[in-house]
Amino acid sequence: MFSRTARVFVPQCTQVRGMATLKEIRLRLKSITNIQKITKSMQMVSAAKFAKAEKELKPARVYGNGAKTFYAESEVTAPENVEGKVLLAMTSDRGLCGACHSNIAKSIKAEMADEKTANSAKLVLVGDKAKAILQRPFAKNMLLSFNEIGKKPPLFQDAATVAQSILDSGFKFDVANMYYNTYKTVVSYETTELPLYTADTLFASKNITQYDSVDQVTLACYNEFSMANLIYFGMKESACSEQSSRMTAMDGASKNAGEMIDSLTLTFNRTRQAVITRELIEIISGAAAL
Repeated sequence: MFSRTARVFVPQCTQVRGMATLKEIRLRLKSITNIQKITKSMQMVSAAKFAKAEKELKPARVYGNGAKTFYAESEVTAPENVEGKVLLAMTSDRGLCGACHSNIAKSIKAEMADEKTANSAKLVLVGDKAKAILQRPFAKNMLLSFNEIGKKPPLFQDAATVAQSILDSGFKFDVANMYYNTYKTVVSYETTELPLYTADTLFASKNITQYDSVDQVTLACYNEFSMANLIYFGMKESACSEQSSRMTAMDGASKNAGEMIDSLTLTFNRTRQAVITRELIEIISGAAAL
């Protein structure tokens, strides 16, 4: 009698363990399905924002390329012995966009690896992502940081605020290097370094005298405007690159979630079938024992 009772209770414990496994798979499957819904929604939002950012990038490129052409035709170059340098990182507060922000941080880390640059350079970080990566290793080189970037499309007023803050910081520098992402295609971008010159560097250029009736006050005003203009150009390039990179990243995440859902669904069905088969075997074995 006791042996028959033991035969009945042992399979029931096995059945409980099988049901617990099914519950874990079901919860895992539900969570990944919810994640896939989120990534698809983020992909659709990024696609809409990318279309708008790409449209706004075209006029910004006209002004940015015009300012770069002026410096190129005037042969404006940084002095050989640079006493002070500003490294400007153009990122945002939002992530989930691949290596969009980390590539800019890597470029600045490579620049700061030079001991001379590390002793004379100051960091201006636009966006919390660059601040989170660079603040701890280069705390003594921090000059300015800006947040609330990336939630809305960048405006010229934002770039003017950054440029004016750099000029009013009191730090004397000869050149400022801006690091930003240049938009190439929907699936590619390039981390670019662009120099921003000071008024003194502009006065010392070789071909600045070819412009007639241009005094120092006019050049100083234009240089301040062109600095804000180039920063605005970098913001627009980085914003467009960020949205395209996030759209691509969310598309890849949705595909990976779909593959995991298919794999877990197959595992769930096989486990459920195994549990049902085990229960039938237990019923038949119990009936035979009786």
